[in-house]
Parts: sequence; structure tokens; C-alpha cells
Amino acid sequence: MQRVVSLYLPTWSTDRYRRALGKQAPPLDRPVVMITRQGSRRVIAAQDVAAAAVGLRLGMPVSKAQAIIPGLIVEELQVAEDAKALRDLAFWFLRIYAPVVAPDPPDGLVLDTTGADHLHGNEHLMLTGMINRLHGLGFTARAAIADSWGAAHALARFGRDEATIVPPNGALGALTSLPLAALRLEPRVVADLKVLGFRSIGELMATARAPLTLRFGPEIGRRLDQAHGLLSEPIAPIRVPEMVEASRFFAEPISAAETIARYTDKLVRQLCLGLEKRGLGARRVDLLMHRVDSGIQAIRAGTSRPVRDVKQLTRLLTDRIDTINPGFGIEKMTLTATHAEALVLGQARSTLLDDAKADIGETVDVIINRGHKVYRYAAVASDVPERSVQVVAAQSADDTLGWPDHWPRPVRLLARPEPIQTMALLPDHPPKSFTWRGTRRLVKRADGPERVFGEWWKRDREQAAVRDYFMVEDEAGERFWIFRSGDGEHANTGSQGWFLHGIFG
Repeated sequence: MQRVVSLYLPTWSTDRYRRALGKQAPPLDRPVVMITRQGSRRVIAAQDVAAAAVGLRLGMPVSKAQAIIPGLIVEELQVAEDAKALRDLAFWFLRIYAPVVAPDPPDGLVLDTTGADHLHGNEHLMLTGMINRLHGLGFTARAAIADSWGAAHALARFGRDEATIVPPNGALGALTSLPLAALRLEPRVVADLKVLGFRSIGELMATARAPLTLRFGPEIGRRLDQAHGLLSEPIAPIRVPEMVEASRFFAEPISAAETIARYTDKLVRQLCLGLEKRGLGARRVDLLMHRVDSGIQAIRAGTSRPVRDVKQLTRLLTDRIDTINPGFGIEKMTLTATHAEALVLGQARSTLLDDAKADIGETVDVIINRGHKVYRYAAVASDVPERSVQVVAAQSADDTLGWPDHWPRPVRLLARPEPIQTMALLPDHPPKSFTWRGTRRLVKRADGPERVFGEWWKRDREQAAVRDYFMVEDEAGERFWIFRSGDGEHANTGSQGWFLHGIFG
């Protein structure tokens, strides 16, 4: 089942204007409009949220808008620059989210994410991730995912939620209450339909097609079928000259898995030659299969480091051939290195040497491309335990920092220190007993304290912060890592409460 994401940027032009100004940008509550010319008139072509909130609307004459809001910020609409920036954004999303991404002018993107959502957790995490990334860059965004471009496009722009997920085969019910403009019909057609009494897509769907086609032509029926996935609407993925690509056309469409695998190997060899000429290695490759019915099937494979090994890339791609639906046949295959980095090949090392290390990179890549998370932990220069570790890619270079060895550390650190009730002699003695998660434990042995100071250069409130850590063992032989927040004497050093932070063994 095809899954398509429509990403809507309702204030794309004004957001770009504010982002370009940086710190000099006007406050968000000050209205900004972008204008264009219609004959001899200057009219509003784009506006921000603040402008819409005070009653301005697209197509309004600028003179009228300035009369309503004295001091209104008015800028010329940069059509070419907006379009170029949208293409750049599409290319950025291509590298991160899906192998098929295209601009949806003037203020959106469309992505075919079929089979790619598991790489980002699930569809909900993928959509919210897209929106949050754009919010972090200063862009307002809405997104929807459905079985068709038309349905996703309609719900992203006219749906109630910022992120809308339509379950498979659920477009019919999701579109019923939306206004006619959600069908991407010409404004003239929408206006004429309203004159006839139509207000929603559901009312249009309940009407016989023949009279509508006779009066308005085939456009209404085409848009309805596209929205409900009954009519194919191909997405032409964005491509840029910098990407290394290999293609193969077929005089007769192919469909057998063995044939697809054979030509995949040939395309990988061709791609690796192109990468070698540029001194690059692939970090992500996309195999697109163009079907005779204009549909596109895609396989995305990523690597934890730059590679141009034919055997490895072929295996990563052919491992997922069973997910491909060739339909009536595939007439073209395209393999693209959508993310490539410089690759310098070192001298091969013999596996007979005692100090040779096994290369697990290919195994890691296979596991990752099957939708699993693979990572490792690395040390961070911080005495605060929860800040002294970070998650890094599985194949990241070994860090040279190392772990502190002057005090033992627990093998399991809790996500957050949990409060415990204790009986302890202040200020330097460990507790005699403590209660954690409803269970009281008597302390038989203890070691400490290990004093950890706050990082005053990061947070002002940590200037006097202190933690005293103890390793304690209960009557059952279980060992825990606990600490007191504060030095036991001065209130400004901490709350003086006790917390359990880790478990040994």
C-alpha cells in the first residue's frame, strides 16, 4: 500500500523573510505581508499568522491593508527565490526521510514514504519529526499522510490537526467533511460549485458524475479519483547534478525478483565506478523502479560509513526486493547515491595479524536497514553522571576520553534519579536503611562519599550545587548507587534529599 506525506508550509515566504533577517527580524506579533502586482494593482500574495489574525487576506489591495494596519511591513514576493529554497528543502528531506521527494509549489513538499516510516520509528514519529525540524528552523509546518497525494494534500491544508495520519483505505471518511478547495480545483470551478449549493467534498461525491462532467469537464472527477487513490498521480523525485546516479531502461518490462536482483548488481557496479571517479563513498543509496503504470517502487539503504563496495551495497538492496510490487512490470531502474561523502581507502590489513580487528560494518548496516537501532555509548567530559555518556553511531571513531576509574560506576544508570526515603547521620555518613519503590532495605556495607560538584559554567543554579555519592550493599547482597543532593549542611548546595541513581550488577 502506497503511503504519501504532504508537507504544508502556510507562511513559507514570510518565514523565509524573517529567517534571512536573523536577529533583526521583526517580532512575531508584528504583521508581515508579501505583495505582487496584478495589472496596475499591488495585492497581498503571502502573509504571516499575525497578518491573518488582524483580518488581512490574500488578494487584498495593499493600500487597504495599510489603511487597516498603519506601519504594516510590506515586502515584494520573491517567487524565484522561494521556489529555489523549496527545492533545496526538498533535497534536504530526500537525504533524511524518503527516496521519493518533490517540491509541491508554492508552499509544500510531497514525499512517497512507502516502507520508510520504520526507519524513523513509526508514521507518527516521522511526521512529528518533520514538523519539529522545520519549527526549529523557524518555519510553520503542517503534515498529513495518506494512501494518495490528493488525500494527504487536502488534509495537510484543511485538516484539524497539525499532523494527520489517515489509516490505510481510510481516505473516504477522512475527506468527506473537507471544503471543495481541498480538491485542488481552480478557484473559478470552486466558486461555481458553491453557487450550485455544494459546500463539501462529501456532497460532491454523493452527486452523479455525468452532470458535473458535462458542465465542468473531467477535472472534478479526476481530482476525486486522485484523492481516493483510484487514479495514479506520479511523484517526480527531485534530482540535482551533484548526485551520482546510474540508470537502466528496459525494452521489455521486467518483474521477476531474480531479474531485478541481477540488474541491481549491474547498477551498483556502475554507481561505484561513478563514486570512485569523484573520490566518494555512498552513505545512502536509493533504488527507484519506475513501473509501466507510472507508479514508483523504491528501496532505500544506508550505511554507517562511506562505502563503494559492490558486494555490500548489492546485498543491502537485494535484501529488500521482496517488498517490491512490480505491478505490470518495471520499465526503468535508477540507482542514486543521495548521500555521499569523501572516501579515502587505506591499506588492507591481513586477518592473520594478531592485532587485526574484525570489520562488523556490513553486519551493522544489514541490521540497521532492517529497521533496528544500532548504536553504542561514548564518554563525555563531565563529572555529572547523567551527562558523562552519549549515544553515538555504531561505527563512530573510538573516543580517546575514556571512563573515570577512580570510583566504580554502576552498569545500569537510571534514566532519572529516583527519590528514596533514608535514615542517615549527617553530614558524611551513608544511610542505615533506605526505601525505594515501596521496599525497605537495610544497608550492610557502604563506600563513599564521592563528591560531585555542579557545572557552574553551564547553569548558574549549579554554582554551589553538590552531590555526595555512596555505593551501598543491602542484606541480600544487591548493590546500589545513591546520592544526597547537597553537602548535608548548607541549603544552597541542594535539597538535602536522597536519590537512587544506579544499580551495580
